[in-house]
Amino acid sequence: MKISVCMIVRDEEEVLARCLQSIKGFADEIIIADTGSVDKTVKIASEFTDKIYSFPWVDDFAAARNFAFSKGSGDYLMWMDADDVLPEESFKKKEELLSFLEKEGPDLLRCPYEMGVCDCATRFYRERLIKRSAEFSWVGRVHECIVPRGKIEDFPLPIVHLGSKKDRSHRNLRIYQKWAAEEPLSPRDLFYYGRELYYHKLYTEGAAILSKMIAGEGWYVNKIEACRILGLCYAAHGERDKALRSYFLSFCFGEPRAVILCEIGKIFREESRFRQAVYWYELALQAKDHSAEGDFDDPACRTIVPLLELVCCHYALGEKKIAEKYHKITEERFPQHPSVAYNRQFFE
Repeated sequence: MKISVCMIVRDEEEVLARCLQSIKGFADEIIIADTGSVDKTVKIASEFTDKIYSFPWVDDFAAARNFAFSKGSGDYLMWMDADDVLPEESFKKKEELLSFLEKEGPDLLRCPYEMGVCDCATRFYRERLIKRSAEFSWVGRVHECIVPRGKIEDFPLPIVHLGSKKDRSHRNLRIYQKWAAEEPLSPRDLFYYGRELYYHKLYTEGAAILSKMIAGEGWYVNKIEACRILGLCYAAHGERDKALRSYFLSFCFGEPRAVILCEIGKIFREESRFRQAVYWYELALQAKDHSAEGDFDDPACRTIVPLLELVCCHYALGEKKIAEKYHKITEERFPQHPSVAYNRQFFE
């Protein structure tokens, strides 16, 4: 049972060695598809593998992924990005992973993907290892994915996304704009396109795309997140009533998510409607972790964010003892947080 780690890279000299060092000894084979590097990326890659291939960049991440996967010879193909790392805890699970793959034989294995290393890092499950004989293909020019089918299993092998200083800000939006001009986008791609427009502060355009996605077909998890980003687009223009309606609309597609409950609380707090804000922040504390469903779960919105807001809201209501109670809870759980330190000094 062998694992091929297949990667696409371009101008990643800053972070590539960090990634490859983390999988050295874990991967039975490392495949590098370079899409046009002009820095030391290829030289760095050659220190870890001799299976380096050139792939002309065509503004299509799925095409590049499929090329990299076509070069892998392992029983399972595993993808990583250059700014990802395999943490030591995951590295130590290789034998357990191989045993699981041998016993269960999944076509597709999903693993946790963590955005950063803090206690409240965003976490969600993504396809990570694919059985080569199942002949999957990546789809999507941007935010590419494997469409799930066959036997799907989950395994606790976290991959951590550390990011880099490389500027990727306009690349995705440019590809989406070109793509949308050429053909209709799928519901999933409409969601990510709308999100890119929001990131670039194109709020009116983003709201239009996200509204179209929500009104049509699509995965419920993406619709819930689309409602949140739609609300943020409206909030950015000061249209708080429309923002609230967007957040409430998400409840039609699934259980309330903590990140949305916090946004609702934020609107009421900004309007000095502190009693209503308290209601929504308390609900956020009770919200579930939906990362196993594919959500972009933000643990901070189930913990530190509503706790700090409850301190402020109760104090604003003149309920100092309740505010101090929530401060003590927050202090016990997050003693090093700068806002906790500020509140500590404030109450003293």
